[in-house]
Amino acid sequence: MRFLRLLGYNGRPRLIRSYATNLTASTRSPTVNVLGIDYPTDHMTNISSTIISKLPLKLHTQPSHPLSTLRSLIESHFPTYAHLSSLSPLVTPHQNFDLLSFPEDHPGRSVTDSYYVNKDLMLRTHTSAHEVEVFGRGETRWLLTADVYRRDEIDGSHYPVFHQTEGARIVSADADGMKEIEDDNARLDAHLQRSNIVIEDVPHMSPTNLCQPAHDPKHTELISKNLKLSLNSLILGLFGGRVGATPENPLRVRWIEATFPWTTPSFEVEVFFRGKWLEILGCGVIYQPTLDNANVQNKLGWAFGLGLERIAMVLYSIPDIRLFWSQDPRFLSQFKHGEITTFKPYSRYPTCFKDVSFWLPDNTNIHDNDFCDLVRDVAGDMVEDVKMTDSFTHPKTNRKSTCYRINYRSMDRSLTNEETNTLHAQVTSRLRDQFRVEIR
Repeated sequence: MRFLRLLGYNGRPRLIRSYATNLTASTRSPTVNVLGIDYPTDHMTNISSTIISKLPLKLHTQPSHPLSTLRSLIESHFPTYAHLSSLSPLVTPHQNFDLLSFPEDHPGRSVTDSYYVNKDLMLRTHTSAHEVEVFGRGETRWLLTADVYRRDEIDGSHYPVFHQTEGARIVSADADGMKEIEDDNARLDAHLQRSNIVIEDVPHMSPTNLCQPAHDPKHTELISKNLKLSLNSLILGLFGGRVGATPENPLRVRWIEATFPWTTPSFEVEVFFRGKWLEILGCGVIYQPTLDNANVQNKLGWAFGLGLERIAMVLYSIPDIRLFWSQDPRFLSQFKHGEITTFKPYSRYPTCFKDVSFWLPDNTNIHDNDFCDLVRDVAGDMVEDVKMTDSFTHPKTNRKSTCYRINYRSMDRSLTNEETNTLHAQVTSRLRDQFRVEIR
């Protein structure tokens, strides 16, 4: 669901410095080929060749890959749920935003945040783009794992492609449905009472975490409890063995009230792992208009969403998100399907910083994500991070200048100065040609 990296749309304070600068109609190709099909382009088109090359890879389905193992472990915890993992990443903005009650001015709709094939087609930014579709086909318990796409900065923990698992359960809003939930709550509660886990809880509803007007508060209380018990059990399964939970040193989980426009009541969940609290997932009682849009009548339920990379980096001790995309046998050979093992770094190659400083054309700004996409298209995963180091306006000419520092570092080998200089020259040339800047 649209939670966590996810939360607040991407799980951290948004970096909004400027507006996007797209290719002009004269420099834009009339079509773009995505997954073997040519689509017309328009003023919204911003999908890059680097992103298109990632679409067929589906790391979450590759045997022995850490993301695939994590997906399988989550699925094994919910054996009676439908397990979905092959839905197309191409969706309409209506599916991605409108059916989920996203406001018209939500920043996620912007071309600076999302990848558009054209104004009518985009890459999903979250698994919830399929939520109405899955509920509409009659599924009442399901897990959906998929690759999702958001324009993002370049550093060791962010990547424009990542993977989410969303889970949902709905039941009839009547006595039979509530009896089903009560019985499940009793089973899960007994399991957790026998386990080495301490849970810091918050009320299932409160004046600041309200029941929806369309719901019976008693039903919401039961559904919220079932959500919490189900996820506490999942977190225990994922983390309990890794922390060596004992009666003297139990796994610690805490729940925090949250606010999302698509669920209420809403919650965030954190786990205490290796000496600090880690944000794991977001969840809540499904916003009733979502079920209405799926033509699901007289039902209510819960949903959660988590980012696989976020959890895998912690469980496997993987230090750089780019490693998930590595084809180096020294990375891939360390993992077996169904097992979580600690990653052993095979080398730390030297870094090479290079700056690029430029004057912007009059009345033009370049968004950070535009610059990062350009760098990815040229240098791919040879770049570890990109940071803006300076931005100023000349007091006399009023011209705007920007400087970025690019950290070139391969995960698999040492880069020569000649290679780095060539890559940086290509970045500079592309920057000049695409955005009409004047290199300083």
